[in-house]
Amino acid sequence: MLKLDQYKVPTDWHTREGLREKGQFWTPDWIAEAMVEYALAGGSRKLFDPAVGAGAFFRAAKAVSKERGVTLSLAGAEIDQTALAQAEQQGLSASDLAQVRIADFVLDPPPSRLTAIVANPPYIRHHRISAAIKEKLKRLGKEITGKMLDGRAGLHIYFLIRALDLLNEDGRLAFIMPADTCEGIFAGDLWKWVARNFCLDAVVTFASGASPFPQVDTNPLIFLIRKAKPQETLLWVRCHEAGSNQLRSWIASDFGSTSQTTFSVAIRQLDEAIATGLSRGPNETVVGGPILGDFAKVLRGVATGANEYFFLTKQQAEQFHISPKFLIPAIGRTRDVPDDEITPAILNLLAEQGRPTWLLSLNGKPVEQYPQAIQSYLQEGEELGLPQRPLISQRRPWYKMESRVTPPILFAYLGRRNSRFIRNHAGVVPLTCFLCVYPHRGEQDYVQRLWSVLNHPETIANLPLIGKSYGSGAVKVEPRALERLPLPEHLVAEACLLREERLF
Repeated sequence: MLKLDQYKVPTDWHTREGLREKGQFWTPDWIAEAMVEYALAGGSRKLFDPAVGAGAFFRAAKAVSKERGVTLSLAGAEIDQTALAQAEQQGLSASDLAQVRIADFVLDPPPSRLTAIVANPPYIRHHRISAAIKEKLKRLGKEITGKMLDGRAGLHIYFLIRALDLLNEDGRLAFIMPADTCEGIFAGDLWKWVARNFCLDAVVTFASGASPFPQVDTNPLIFLIRKAKPQETLLWVRCHEAGSNQLRSWIASDFGSTSQTTFSVAIRQLDEAIATGLSRGPNETVVGGPILGDFAKVLRGVATGANEYFFLTKQQAEQFHISPKFLIPAIGRTRDVPDDEITPAILNLLAEQGRPTWLLSLNGKPVEQYPQAIQSYLQEGEELGLPQRPLISQRRPWYKMESRVTPPILFAYLGRRNSRFIRNHAGVVPLTCFLCVYPHRGEQDYVQRLWSVLNHPETIANLPLIGKSYGSGAVKVEPRALERLPLPEHLVAEACLLREERLF
């Protein structure tokens, strides 16, 4: 059984943030050895790791080669010299690491093609990548795939693209990557390219209690891909228990073993799996059935760019003498609404507890046309450098707040098993931790009936079909995706809701 310290996951915030900057989260042995088994099953005697890190795959390769009685050559790339020092501390020798280049695998790739590639690429999301590097990555993506991917693709996506492009005929690749690889806005273009040019043998997913990275806020998947003629089906695996060697044994048997008890396997049509999302189970929802977009429009909440300045407590508003006519009631975090309704009484309680409940909402007229108290507050904002912040700098003038009509229904879109639709009886405008749901019809009875359908457990259970999945069961849903939320047909009928024309 795998010990917790083998996961190499930091528990303190500072260490964890340091790893987030580098995108480094080490792979446990039971996963690394299973992935190595697949990569080497094509007969290669040379394993390449484009992000060596602390050497988990090299150690796994040594274990596998010893059991097989064969000699392997290890090669790779790593941009962080300190990570290689950790690899030596973890038991690898200088000779094991002799063929590791200190280089950027994506922008400075090896000169020759590769037959066996295995990696846990750095999980660096797009907002941590500089504009200059992001532009290079986008051009690279277009050069290889024929289409420029959406700018929200993280660095790990380009590791995958580069590695696949370097794969020899009949070569094999095993990558462990976050679920956004097949849930992000770029995923459609990415996987259409993969499906046209490669054979996707299997995708391995994990139940929340079986995650290889139990303390990391991500939902990992393993992709097993060959440079071969595409197939119409793939194997979709769901691991239910961590630390078992059964996954490795199944892969080593060329997916033939039937004795597994710690995971389940389904055969899926490739087109369906890509359309549904490779991180999600087979889609049994009726195509063409009712969706939220038939009944409502969805917008994100207000993005202030500086909540600590624009989102005020009652005491702060009084301290700075800001008139109520420049303030609107607002809600800023999901845990301030523990249930599925927000009322004036809840808002008053939050105010008494010192929570922010007022949004400074200025219409953008010249500073001198505001009362002196507002002018002084804006001057303080300028001294704090707020006009130079990325989001705020795009507004003209910088203090003009974007507006939202008060939504009858809010959606807490990023929660750990607590995503829910909230009836807005308090007339609040939400910030970006919520989505705004605007029913096509405004009658209170209609809104109430729609809300009851949305908050039904059967509807909530459909959220993973359209959301981005993270660790510990968290699901994040973007506005357009929420409009695609399937609604159970029988609930819609029971609520006597009439389907309107879809918005997309």
